[in-house]
Amino acid sequence: MSQGTSLDLRIPMGLMFTLTGTILFAFGLATRENTGLYAKSLGIDANLWWGLVLLVFGITMLTLGRRNQMRMLREEEQGSENGSDGGEIRRGEDQGTEKSARPRGH
Repeated sequence: MSQGTSLDLRIPMGLMFTLTGTILFAFGLATRENTGLYAKSLGIDANLWWGLVLLVFGITMLTLGRRNQMRMLREEEQGSENGSDGGEIRRGEDQGTEKSARPRGH
């Protein structure tokens, strides 16, 4: 990864939830016929349904994180095509404006 690119937190979160959801979903599928296991949950295969929920959430986080990462890479490439680094200049300008807009004593 380059200096300006950082890892989006949604990617490792998405991986964790996708992996957990896949394991839980597979366990729910494998034990679907075991009615004694799901007697306490009124016969609802909670492992199957919650595994599916975690799987969908994980895939959503992965998709959003990856989309953001691609957007950042495109912006970085466009900045280098324009011939200016721009990163340090923008930071310096932003800091100057933030300091003047910020109230004193806080």
